[in-house]
Amino acid sequence: MMEKLFHIRVKYFRPGRVAVLGAALGFIAPIVPAHAQWAVYDGAAHVQTVLIAARELQQIDNQITSLANQAQMLVNQAKNLALLPLSTLSTLQSTISQTTALLAQAQNIAYSVTLVEQQYQQAYTSISSSMSDSALFSQAQTRWQNSVGGFEDALKLQARVVGNIPSDSSAMTQLVSASQSSAGALQAAQAGNQLLALQSRQLSDVIAVLSANGRAADLERARQAATEAESASQYRHFSQYNAYSPTAISMFGSSGN
Repeated sequence: MMEKLFHIRVKYFRPGRVAVLGAALGFIAPIVPAHAQWAVYDGAAHVQTVLIAARELQQIDNQITSLANQAQMLVNQAKNLALLPLSTLSTLQSTISQTTALLAQAQNIAYSVTLVEQQYQQAYTSISSSMSDSALFSQAQTRWQNSVGGFEDALKLQARVVGNIPSDSSAMTQLVSASQSSAGALQAAQAGNQLLALQSRQLSDVIAVLSANGRAADLERARQAATEAESASQYRHFSQYNAYSPTAISMFGSSGN
């Protein structure tokens, strides 16, 4: 149908008719032989071309969307691999070192199995009735010093642990805030790991305090037990001698009456 609309037949362009038409219009034009011309519009081909262009445009749009998604994925991966800018490791290590130093300063009887066996044997279990008074006094004084030193060590360690509370609170606040505002999975994991490290250090403080308190209490109980053993030894030593013998005495010049 499109061809019927747009085809111009050649017979309407014959030379004779062109001349007559020109004379009727009042002008004379040179007669040039006309060639047949066809102006053809193929609508189906045009529609097909438009559809192909639309599909290509859609493919380009899909490729742009895919590239944008890949770029966003790379951005997310970069965020997941980003390191946490906050680190409390050095503070935790410093605090642990201070607590360890206090434990190492334990007076008289240290936190050592070998030293405990040696010193405990000398001061608490080597009591016999054959010991001199000076030796018994020396051991008693050593045991008293051990008890006093144990309580002092426990008090110092308690003060150290209590002093850690403000810094621990500040570190915990910073780590929780960093975890909640983390850009990716790695930062959140690192914040969680540092919180676990903080809890582990606090647990170490609790163990240290319990150990110091237990040490002080055990030293005092050992001192009391050794004092009882020493008193029994002194009594046995004294009971071996009959220093008193009854004799008659005279008073005020009497003759025994």
